[in-house]
Amino acid sequence: MSLQPFISLYRYAVEPIAPFTWFGTKVCSLDLVAVFRLCIALRQMRENLYAKYLRTARENRLAFADERSFVRDACALLTIVFGGEAIIGPLLGIMPSFMSSGVSPGLYIAAQAIVEYIPVLPSVSLSTELPLSIVDGFTRAMLLCSLIPPPVIAHTSPIVASSPWALLLSSLVITNGGFFITNMFSFLEPTPLTLTTPDELKPYGWTTTDIWSAPLITGLYALLTHAQPFWAEFHSIISAALGGAGGKVDPMEPESARALCALILVVLFSTRTAKNFGLIWKKSVTEKIKIQ
Repeated sequence: MSLQPFISLYRYAVEPIAPFTWFGTKVCSLDLVAVFRLCIALRQMRENLYAKYLRTARENRLAFADERSFVRDACALLTIVFGGEAIIGPLLGIMPSFMSSGVSPGLYIAAQAIVEYIPVLPSVSLSTELPLSIVDGFTRAMLLCSLIPPPVIAHTSPIVASSPWALLLSSLVITNGGFFITNMFSFLEPTPLTLTTPDELKPYGWTTTDIWSAPLITGLYALLTHAQPFWAEFHSIISAALGGAGGKVDPMEPESARALCALILVVLFSTRTAKNFGLIWKKSVTEKIKIQ
């Protein structure tokens, strides 16, 4: 299968667009899609959690809801987006992106305000989530392949720049750290903030697709593009083990590798959606495995 259509789609989606270019900011259509997709998904999650609270409030007299605050919702949104970066940045000695420019935080807050003024959002269903899995795959590939690796492999410290562990750990933390913090403090719940066990630390929480797919896809991208010396050597070993000619293996073009990673993520997220809505694995031990 040719990756050229997906490469061309990416090139078009990452081109800066007006009116942002008028002010010298590089915001592309893919950025806007990712921003509004997250804001809408978070509002749907809050509404579902509130509906669940109303069903259980009668049974638990101690439970009470906070009045919904835009500031709290905005803080939850920014924590999800930048929380992981805020954790890993100081460890790598890299300034987080939200410290060097306010464009991205401002864009998320503006999108949050717009989404909040939408009267009614469609409910979460298979007919809406399955097509959006394609969007999620392409936006997540941009994060895991184009945004996370460059600061690590271009690090001023040769030890960090050549460390595959630093690369994979950065991918894991940046992608999931924000949600981990948000879940730990119950930001999305209608009740007051409380310290609780995040879903990631509950039984089978490690099987959540977002957790293991982040280092997997970043590692695959690094393997295909030879982002670090380790991956170039590892690629040669794999090629020889699979019956290749041996010797040095040529790396794949970054755009081609990113497109391939996006397609893999589309399959993973589509499978997650199908599982969550009961299309596959309805009965068996796999019911215990939480694919989210």
